[in-house]
Amino acid sequence: MMEYAYFPGCAAEATTKEADRSTRVVASHLGISLRCLPEFSCCGAGCLSEEFPQFNLALNARNLALAEEQGRDILTLCNTCLLQLRKSQQELENQILRQEINEELKKWGLEYKGKVRVLHLLHLLEEIGAKTIESMVKNPLGGIRIAPFYGCHILRPRYLWGEVGVAETQALEKLIHATGATAIDFPQRLSCCGFHLLLVDEKASLRMTAECLQGARESGADLLVTPCTLCHISLDMYQAKAGRLVGSSYNLPILHLSQLLGLALGVDPRRLYLQNHLVKVTLRPGCPPGGSRLNWTGQDSVRADGKPVNTMKTGRQQDETKR
Repeated sequence: MMEYAYFPGCAAEATTKEADRSTRVVASHLGISLRCLPEFSCCGAGCLSEEFPQFNLALNARNLALAEEQGRDILTLCNTCLLQLRKSQQELENQILRQEINEELKKWGLEYKGKVRVLHLLHLLEEIGAKTIESMVKNPLGGIRIAPFYGCHILRPRYLWGEVGVAETQALEKLIHATGATAIDFPQRLSCCGFHLLLVDEKASLRMTAECLQGARESGADLLVTPCTLCHISLDMYQAKAGRLVGSSYNLPILHLSQLLGLALGVDPRRLYLQNHLVKVTLRPGCPPGGSRLNWTGQDSVRADGKPVNTMKTGRQQDETKR
């Protein structure tokens, strides 16, 4: 069994708890052990580093050292946590700087040695392989058109991730195909959702969110999937507000990557906490292989929270019906 020091990120522990809970369920299905370290702290989210770069570096060096002490690599769900931890690792390659930071870590009886890996869930799934995941699928999601949305910090800045792989990445698309669904291409798949602008310029942030949602809908997506908890906040929680700003209504369900995999692996939707979303995701239980679980109308349907409904449609289809 693979074991990781689990670093879900603040959002998954507070605002998007469904990401954390669904990841734990999916991890157990994949033979992955997630070990929580209560001593872990916030990564600083890029805000702390602007004002107090040395403190931010020490904070993340401490998180890295805690995982090293356990002899486990770090697994995170948040693109920004990934960026902050990886960026700190790169800075700590400077031996003089590392020595300075380790002097601070001695106060906690820690030392950063540079031996820990930091992985995002998407990276781990890449390593497991789409073919392996496809072989584990019990409930193929045939007929569903999914827009893959990566988020900035798993792709950029280029000096961390390299030139190759930004425009050419297909990691999400391969996983979507492994579930039996169809990955659609749309212009904003590698764009920014606007999350980090929310507290600086909300209108600009919401326009960026609206552009991503509009692009996915115009490309015919039934839903959008993202590996980033912060992107999920913008695209799901702020979807209605973004729509009002630009005079549109999207009704586009947004799934966490773990939720998408959970559905394909046959996990009860209620254990994936789809009911936590603001844009509702409705599902038909026991859909046969090859049948769309979202593109269906009938009497025996239920919502993700178990309550019966009469009509099963994606938000996009509901919006088209209204028009």
